[in-house]
Amino acid sequence: MELYLAILIGVLYAAGIFLMLRRSMVKLLLGLILLGNGANMLIFLLGRITKGKPPVIPENTSIFTDVYADPVPQALILTAIVISFGLQAFAITLLKRVYVVTGTDDLDKLNVTDDEDI
Repeated sequence: MELYLAILIGVLYAAGIFLMLRRSMVKLLLGLILLGNGANMLIFLLGRITKGKPPVIPENTSIFTDVYADPVPQALILTAIVISFGLQAFAITLLKRVYVVTGTDDLDKLNVTDDEDI
């Protein structure tokens, strides 16, 4: 299972970086989304996937003696998903506004200032 997830993480990172190197702002945003999902999967994989019990300590013991699922990576990923969703919504809104104002999403055309057109 870990091997398949490692391959999936590599594919997500490769596709994200490939899309980020394109000239379109839409592809840049999609590349950032794929890169963020790859990072979330990497955190999930490093947190060790265990098919164990939830991390609840019974009343009569004070330490864990059995295999349990670690809640910290899951909480970090959930927080990262919520933050990245808000960031993506804001970036899509900015991208739409830039397209309405300039009429293009090509980064090379957006890099030109008005003084160079004269």
